[in-house]
Amino acid sequence: MPAYLRYKSENQEEEVPCKAVLTIGRDRNSDIVINDLMVSRNHAVVRQVGRSDYYLIDSGSSNGSFVNKKRIAMPTLLKNGDLVTIGKVSFVFDQSIKEEPESDTLSMQKTIVSDGTTIKTTTILVADIRDFTTLSEEVDIKVLTQLMNNWFAQVADTIISHGGEVDKFIGDCVFARWDTADDEELTVLNAVKAAHEINSITSKVSSEFRETKGKMIIGVGINTGSASVGVGQENTAMGDAVNVAFRLESATKQLGTDLVLSSSCYQYIPEKFWEGNEKAIRLKGKKEPVKIVGLNFPQLKKIITRMEKERTKNRKSA
Repeated sequence: MPAYLRYKSENQEEEVPCKAVLTIGRDRNSDIVINDLMVSRNHAVVRQVGRSDYYLIDSGSSNGSFVNKKRIAMPTLLKNGDLVTIGKVSFVFDQSIKEEPESDTLSMQKTIVSDGTTIKTTTILVADIRDFTTLSEEVDIKVLTQLMNNWFAQVADTIISHGGEVDKFIGDCVFARWDTADDEELTVLNAVKAAHEINSITSKVSSEFRETKGKMIIGVGINTGSASVGVGQENTAMGDAVNVAFRLESATKQLGTDLVLSSSCYQYIPEKFWEGNEKAIRLKGKKEPVKIVGLNFPQLKKIITRMEKERTKNRKSA
C-alpha cells in the first residue's frame, strides 16, 4: 500500500511518496532536505519492510527524531496520521486508502469485500534481545538508537537474503516468516541459517559500542504450521503457528538454550543433533504439551553444513 510524508516547505504543501528507503537530513543528497542546524546531515530514514509497513529509523542524530512528540530510540512502525518531527519540520504520515473514481454503472453496484487473507503453511521465526529493558536503562539514548538501527537494517537484509519476509519489528524483537511451498525442509533450513546469522549480527553490532560489548544476547523460537497471512492493512500473519513461535522464544530463557524448535521444524534436522534431547513442554494457550528441541548457536553451523551436504547428495542421486 503506498504511503506519503506530507509537510510544509516555504509555505507550500509538499507530498513525498515513501519508497524502499527514504532519506531525511541536512545533506543535499537526501530525499528530503531540511536546512536546519538542529538537523543532522544524515538524520533519519523511512524504510519499507514487506509490502506495506514503513518504519522511521533515526540515524543516530544529535537531536533525535520524534513520533507523536515522543523521541524514538528504535525503529518505529508508522501508522496513518502519525506526526513525525525532525528539527523544526513536522511531517504527517499518510497511508490512507484512496477511493478510486467509479463509473456510473459501477457506482450503483454493491461493493465486493475481500479480506485478502489466505491460509498458508508458514515457518515463523521470532528473535528477541534478552534483558533489553535493563540495557536501555544503562546505555545513552544516542548509542542505543545507533545500535538498534544497525541491528534492524542488517537483520532485515539477512532474513530477505534467505528468502524470508520481515512481518514485524516489535520493539527489540523481530518476527519473520517463510511461506512454505513444496519444500518444507528448505524453508526450515533457511530459517535456521537466518537465526545463525542474526546471532552473528547481534554479537558484531554489540561489540561496536563500548557500552554494550558482550551484553546483547538473543533467544530464537522457530515453528512451522498454518497461519492466516495478509491480515489487515499491515499484511501480517496470525494464528496458532505464530503464537507458538513467540512462546518458544520465551521458553529459551527457562530451558537455558539459545534456540527452541518445535517438532514440525526439527524433524528436518539430522537426528544426530536432537535424538534423545526432545522434551514436551506446556505453552500458554495450548491444551497439550508441545514437543520441542533446544539448541545452542555453536551447533547451528554444523547442522547447516550437514543439511546442505545431504540436500546436495540427494539432488545428485535423484
